[in-house]
Amino acid sequence: MSVINIQEKFNLFSDHWSPKKIGELNGQQILLAKIKGEFVFHKHDNEDELFMVIKGTLDIKFRDKTITLNEGEFYIVPKGVEHKPVAKEEVHILLFEPLSTKHTGDVIADITVEEYESI
Repeated sequence: MSVINIQEKFNLFSDHWSPKKIGELNGQQILLAKIKGEFVFHKHDNEDELFMVIKGTLDIKFRDKTITLNEGEFYIVPKGVEHKPVAKEEVHILLFEPLSTKHTGDVIADITVEEYESI
C-alpha cells in the first residue's frame, strides 16, 4: 500500500459520470468521479452510498426534496432511496460504497458503467 494523493488521481482523467476506483477495504470501494449535468433517478436496494464533494457544488435530488453539498461536505444516501445527482458545473466527488453496488443501481442507462477502472 502506498500513499494516495486524491488530486493527482483526479488529474488522470477527464470523463464525466465514469467513476474510477482508487482503493478497496473490507468489502468497500473508494471511487472518484467527475460529474456534470444530470444523472438518472436510481436506487441501490441493498447498499448505502456516500457522496463527498471534493470540488464544486452537488445537488442530490430525491422525490420529495433536494439537498446541496458544498466542498468538504458529504451525505449518505440510505439503501432503497431513489436519488439523482445533479451538477450545474463540473464537480469532483469521492464515493464510498460496497463492492456490490451497481453504478446506476436498478436502472440501465447509456451512462451505466459495468466495471470501474482502477487508477
